Amino acid sequence: MENGEKINKGCDDEMEIWGYSLCRWKLALVAVGVLCSGGFLLLLLYWMPKWRVKATCSRAPLKDCDVVLLRTTDEFKQWFCAKIRIRMCQGTDPFQTPASMTSKAMNGHAGLLPEGLSAHIEDCAFSITEIPLQEVRYFMHHSVTYFWSDLEHAFLFIYGLDEGVQCSEIHTTHNGGLSKELHDYRKLFYGINDITVKVPSVFKLLIKEVLNPFYIFQLFSVILWSTDEYYYYAAAIVLMSVISIISSLYTIKKQYIMLHDMVAAHSIVRVSVCRENGETEEILSTDLVPGDLMVIPPNGTIMPCDAVLISGTCIVNESMLTGESVPVTKTNLPIPSSDSHGANNETYSTEVHKRHTLFCGTNVIQTRFYAGEPVKAIIVRTGFSTAKGQLIRSILYPKPTDFKLYRDAYMFLLCLVAVAGIGFIYTVVNSILKEVPASIIVIESLDIITITVPPALPAAMTAGIVYAQRRLRKIGIFCISPQRINICGQLNLICFDKTGTLTEDGLDLWGIQRVENSQFHLPEEKACSEALVKSPFVACMATCHSLTKIDGVLSGDPLDLKMFEAIGWILDEATEEETALHNRIMPTVVQPPKQPITEHKPAASQEMELFELPTTYEIGIVRQFPFSSALQRMAVVARVLGGKRMDAYVKGAPEVVASLCKPETVPADFASVLEEYTKQGYRVIALAHRKLESKLSWHKVQNISRDAIENNMTFLGLIIMQNKLKKETPDVLQDLRNANIRMVMVTGDNMLTAISVARDCGMILPQHKVIVAEALPPKDGQAAKINWQYADYMQRSDLNVNTEDKHGKIESDSLEDNLLINYHFAMNGKSFAIILEHFQDLVPKLVLHGTVFARMAPDQKTQLVEELQNVDYYVGMCGDGANDCGALKRAHGGISLSELEASVASPFTSRTPSIACVPNLMREGRAALITSFCVFKFMALYSMIQYFSVTLLYSILSNLGDFQFLFIDLAIILVVVFTMSLNPAGKVLVIQRPPSGLISGPLLFSVLSQILICVGFQTAAFEYVKKQPWYEIWTPGTDACNTSSDTSYDNSTEHDDHNIRNFENTTLVFVSCFQYLIVAVVFAKGKPFRQPCYKNYLFVISVLVLYALILFFMLYPVESIDHFFELVCVPFQWRITMLIIIAINAVISILVETVVLDKILWKLVFNRDKQGESHHMVTHHPQEANEHWAGKLLSCLCFCRKKTPKAKYRHLAQELLVDPDWPPKPRTTTEAKAPSQENGSYQIVTMT
Repeated sequence: MENGEKINKGCDDEMEIWGYSLCRWKLALVAVGVLCSGGFLLLLLYWMPKWRVKATCSRAPLKDCDVVLLRTTDEFKQWFCAKIRIRMCQGTDPFQTPASMTSKAMNGHAGLLPEGLSAHIEDCAFSITEIPLQEVRYFMHHSVTYFWSDLEHAFLFIYGLDEGVQCSEIHTTHNGGLSKELHDYRKLFYGINDITVKVPSVFKLLIKEVLNPFYIFQLFSVILWSTDEYYYYAAAIVLMSVISIISSLYTIKKQYIMLHDMVAAHSIVRVSVCRENGETEEILSTDLVPGDLMVIPPNGTIMPCDAVLISGTCIVNESMLTGESVPVTKTNLPIPSSDSHGANNETYSTEVHKRHTLFCGTNVIQTRFYAGEPVKAIIVRTGFSTAKGQLIRSILYPKPTDFKLYRDAYMFLLCLVAVAGIGFIYTVVNSILKEVPASIIVIESLDIITITVPPALPAAMTAGIVYAQRRLRKIGIFCISPQRINICGQLNLICFDKTGTLTEDGLDLWGIQRVENSQFHLPEEKACSEALVKSPFVACMATCHSLTKIDGVLSGDPLDLKMFEAIGWILDEATEEETALHNRIMPTVVQPPKQPITEHKPAASQEMELFELPTTYEIGIVRQFPFSSALQRMAVVARVLGGKRMDAYVKGAPEVVASLCKPETVPADFASVLEEYTKQGYRVIALAHRKLESKLSWHKVQNISRDAIENNMTFLGLIIMQNKLKKETPDVLQDLRNANIRMVMVTGDNMLTAISVARDCGMILPQHKVIVAEALPPKDGQAAKINWQYADYMQRSDLNVNTEDKHGKIESDSLEDNLLINYHFAMNGKSFAIILEHFQDLVPKLVLHGTVFARMAPDQKTQLVEELQNVDYYVGMCGDGANDCGALKRAHGGISLSELEASVASPFTSRTPSIACVPNLMREGRAALITSFCVFKFMALYSMIQYFSVTLLYSILSNLGDFQFLFIDLAIILVVVFTMSLNPAGKVLVIQRPPSGLISGPLLFSVLSQILICVGFQTAAFEYVKKQPWYEIWTPGTDACNTSSDTSYDNSTEHDDHNIRNFENTTLVFVSCFQYLIVAVVFAKGKPFRQPCYKNYLFVISVLVLYALILFFMLYPVESIDHFFELVCVPFQWRITMLIIIAINAVISILVETVVLDKILWKLVFNRDKQGESHHMVTHHPQEANEHWAGKLLSCLCFCRKKTPKAKYRHLAQELLVDPDWPPKPRTTTEAKAPSQENGSYQIVTMT
C-alpha cells in the first residue's frame, strides 16, 4: 500500500491518512459474504479496520472522501478508520470575526483549522442569516477533531493561543477579552471546554468483550462440543468464560469510573470573564474558548483550562501534573519592552513560559493582586488540548505494550494452529478411509483444533502477573499497567534522579562563604549573626525565594525553606485591605526577628512615599522572576523600606550567576573553591546583587524584562547545602551492581556534585575513570566541538585499555571478558543537546558508557531514555515525580517515588520514597516473566499431550470421554496452572536475566524435548497395550480382569455409541494424566528467579493430592468411578506396567530439564548472551570453571561459529574494543564538520 498523507507531523501521534468513498457494489458483495459465512466475515471486518474499509469503499481524494483510513507511523502500525462529517459554518477560521470572514485574520492564524466542534450549535446567540454558510468537513479520532483545510489541502486541527502567537500579541491583541458574538462563534469550532471520560454502559462493554476473538473461539468450541454431546465440558467452559467476562467487565468499569471521577472533580465551575466592552460576565467553565479573558478569584479555584497570566500572581499546587506538592508561584507574562533586543519576536509557548501559565486541573491556592488590578489570565487551550487533557488521552488511548514475549506468544499460537491443521487433515483422511459418516468427520476434525489451542490459555498467562501485582501491593508498590510487570523482568539499565531519590529530599545548610573585595572569606556556619543583618548577602537570602504563607504556614521549595529558616527572618504578606489602601505596598515583606539599631534621618522630600518612612528595617519584594530550570536561576527586585533605590538579587547555579556578574567582583579562585565543594558532594548556590537606577519606578519594574535586571551584578558569595545520601542507597546500588544492572544518574544538579554523589553511592567505583564531555555549539563560522577532560586530571595510560590489551581480549568468547573497560562519561544538559544535534553518530557511543548526566531539563531526561532504548537497553527510570514525568512514562519501567495523584503518569508508584523498590520490582518482574514462560510451556505441553492422545484414539475411531476431558481440564490443568503461578520471587537479584521471548534456545529446547518425551511414551504405551496377551478389541462383554464371577462388575450395562471405552483409551488417560503432572513439576522450578517450588505450598499440596488420586484410580479401581469416567478394567499387571512407564517418563523428563538444559544449555546461553551486558567486571567463582569450558566446547559443537550479539549496545561494545581512538584521549577536541551533500553524515576530526 502506497504511503499516504501525514497528519500530526513530527508529533508522537503522527499518522498516515488515506481517503475512501463508499462503494455500493462492494457493500452488496460484503453483505452476501456475511450471509454465506454465517456472520463470520462481519466479525473479521470488525477486527480488521483496514480490511473493512477496503472491502466496502474505493479510494478517493481526501477533500471529497466519506471515510478516512489512518495508520500510525510508529513501530506498531495500528490501523483506525473514521467517518467524515459535514458541518455548515460561517467560515473556516475561528480567529476571524463572523462579520468579516474574508478579512485578514486577527492574529496570524489564517489557514489554521479548528480543533473541536460543539454539539450545541443551536445555542449560539448571533444571527447567521446575513452571512453565507460554508461547508466544513471533519472527523474525530481519539477525542481530537480534525478539519479539512483548503489552504493546506490536508486535515489539520487548530491550536489555541499556544502556537504561533507572540508574547507581545497576548498583551496587545488578546488582553481585552472577546465580544459575546465572537465568543459564540469560536465555540462552534472549539466546542465545549470539558475533558469528558464517558463511562460505557455495561451492555456496550459486554458486546465489546464478547466480540474478542478469544471468546468467539470459545463460543465456536462450545457449540462444537454441544453437537458432540460433550455437555458437561461445554458447560464448564461457559461457566469459566462467564466468570472471566464478569471479572473483566468489573475491572474495566471500575477503571473507567475512577478515571471519570478523577477528571470530573471540580471540572465544571462558574467563572468570570471580561468582555470586549469592559463588562464582566459570569459563565460556566464549559463555555470558555481560547481568547477569553478569565478573572482568577482571590480565594483560588481549580483551573478548568490552560491560561496565561497577564496580571497579578498566583500560588498554584501542580501535583496533578508534576507529582510535586510544593506550591509554585506563577507570575504574569512579562510585557516585552521596545528596547529589549528581539523580545518582541519571542513566541509564546506553554513549556517555555510555564512559570506564567496556569494549567488545567491544577489548584490555584491563592492570588496576589493590587487595587483595581484583578488577577487575569487569557485562555490558551481548552478541552483535550490542555496539559491535563493530553494526560487523560494518553491514559484512555495508550500505546500497545511492545514486548517480545507477546509477539512470540502469537507466533507460538500460530504454530499450534499449524499443528492443529495437520491433525485436522489427518483426521479427515483417516475417517474417510474408514468410512465414517460425514457429520462425525466434521465434528471430530474441528474438535482437534479446539484441543490444540487451549481456551484457558489467556487466563493462565495473566495469572502470574495478577499474583505479582498483589505481592507488589503488599510491599507498597502500586501498578496501573500490569503488563509492564513482565517487562520489568528484562530491565538491564536503571536511570536514577539524584535529589530526593538517591539523596535525602531535604537539604541542610552546611555554611556560607561570603565575598568582599573580590576575596572569599573563610566559611561560616551561621548566616544569622547581628553583624550581617543589613548585609546584601543576608538580604538576598531573605528575599530571593518563592515562599508564601498558606493558612499561616510558610511553604514553598525545600531549598528556599532551608535557606530562609537559616537566617530566622519573618515573612509577612499584606491583607487585601492593606493592598487596597496602599496600592504600592507589595504583598510580601520580610524583616529580621530582632530589629537592628539604626539612626533615623529626616525625610529629604515632602513627596516621600508612605512605605519609605523609616520606622523598621523591612524589605519589600517588588518583583519576582521565578526559578527557571532552563536559566538555572531566579531573581527578585526588592526595596528596603525607606530606601531610595531598588535592589536586584539573583540566586542560582554558581557558573551561571558568576557569568552575570562583573568580572572584577568574582574571586580569582572561584573555580577552584567551587570545585572543592562540588567534589565533596555539596550543593552550592551562588548569590549576586545589584543596585538599580533611581529612575526605576514601581510601575516600570513591573514591566521590565529579566535581561535588563540580570547583568552587571556584584558577586556576593556561596551558600553550601549538604545533600546526604539516603541510608539504603549504597546497599541497593550494590545489589544492582551484583546483578550486573547498569546504573545512570540523571539530575538537574551541578555536574561535579553529581559525580561526587555517584562515587559516594558506588555508581562509579573508586578505580574507575570519569571523562567529562563539554560540547560547544557552532560559533563565528566554526563547527561544533567537544572538549574531552578527565575528572581529577587522570592520565590516559591509567585507563588500561591499550590496543594490545584489546586485541588480546577479542579472542575470548565471553563478552564479559571484553567489557572490562572501567571508564564513564559525564556531561551536562547543554552538552547533551549539542551532541544530539551535531554529533548524532557519537550518541550511541556516549550513552553506552554515560553514567552522569547533570543539569538535565525534563525533556532532556526523556530524550536520554529514548536514546538508551534506541541501542536496545531495557530502561527503568526511578524519580521523585517532580520533573521526571516524561521519562517515567517513556521508560520500559517507570517508578515514581511520589505518593501523589501525579503518579498516574508513571506505570509504578512506590508508597515509600526509597529506591529499595527498584530491586523489588525487578525481582517480581523476573518472577512474573518466568511464571509466564512456565505457564505457557505447561499449556503448550497440555495441548500437545491431549492433541496426541486424541489423535492416537482417532486412529481407532475412539476419543476421550466427556468426563475424562472434564477431569483433565478442570481438576488437573486449572488447579495446576493457578497454583504453579504462586511461586514467590527470589530473595536475591541474580546476575542472570530471563529470556525476553519464547523463541529462545533454552525454552524451545525445553518445550520440544518434553513434547518428544511425552509423545514417545504415549505412543509406546498405546502400541504396547495391543501386544499384551489378554488384549482384544474391547466389547461390552470383554472380561480382561477375570471378573465374570463378580456380579458387581458388569461391562454390558450400557451401550457405547462413541467407542470411548476401550483398553487404548484407559491406558492413554492414565499415562497422559500423569504426564500433565510430570511436566507441571518439571516446569515449576524456582531458582534462580523464583523461590524453590517446594515453598509454594498450595502447588505442592495440589500436585500430591492429584498424584494420590490418579494413582488410587489406577491401582485400586472402583466400579462406580470407572463407570463415571468411562474407563474399562485392565489386569493388575498392566497397571503396574503403566506405573513403570510413567516412572521412567518422569525420570527422563526431570533429567533432561535439570541436567541437560539447566547445567549445560541454560548456562551456556547466559554466558554467551547475558553476562556481557555491563561494562563492569564480574568475577566468576572457581567451581564454575569446568562448566565454563564445557559450555565453550558445546558452543563450538552446537553453533559452529561465534554468534553476533542481537542487542545493538552489545554489538557496539564489541566494535569499540577494536577502535584505537576510543575512548578519547584527555585534553583533546572532537570537531564536527557540516554534513556532506552526498550522504549527510558527519566527519569527526579529533584535534589535540
